[in-house]
Amino acid sequence: MTPEEIIGHLDRLYPDARCELDHRNDYEMAVAVILSAQTTDASVNRVTPGLFERFPDPASLAAADQQEVEELISSLGLYRNKARSIIGFAKGVTERFEGRVPASMDELVSLPGVGRKCANVILAECHGIPSLAVDTHVSRVSKRLGLAYAKDTVDVIERKLCRKIPRERWIRTHHQMIFFGRYLCHARNPKCIRCPFVKICHEKKKNLKIGGLTAV
Repeated sequence: MTPEEIIGHLDRLYPDARCELDHRNDYEMAVAVILSAQTTDASVNRVTPGLFERFPDPASLAAADQQEVEELISSLGLYRNKARSIIGFAKGVTERFEGRVPASMDELVSLPGVGRKCANVILAECHGIPSLAVDTHVSRVSKRLGLAYAKDTVDVIERKLCRKIPRERWIRTHHQMIFFGRYLCHARNPKCIRCPFVKICHEKKKNLKIGGLTAV
């Protein structure tokens, strides 16, 4: 199956795929992305209303007491490190970028808590710049569909996807691959019987036993 055919199936499966992190502006989007590392969007969405009510802009978060921030996000994993990261991010945005979330990869990754994956999401969601972030869902789906090799790193996967998928489709396809991984192609017990890619899936020998039968 070609990348174009895969994209076509994803369009039919998830025509309305989008970022599921709740936010009202670039600042809230960027902070939510940092908080989303190794946790679910739903978990982040439960803590951000209180966080943003208390710290509505980068300047207020930059001046925050870390313990107070920790208390507001304590239900998240790694909450102490994340509190330190979002305060550092806010300080960097306030002191170096006049309170605006920067729009370049180099500037973004120079800020605390922002790696390449986070930066790609921020570029896409805050600035509409074509980017293709590789999270655990995108990585897993890429490998299962033969768009990348099992041992490829996230950086290698990103480069391969950007070669195989048209630039104008990067943001849309990123969201569709996340939805596919989140709601159908799970890491464990994927819903293979509903999958249009079952015949090309690299995991089918291990995962497609359903009721004693193999779905092919």
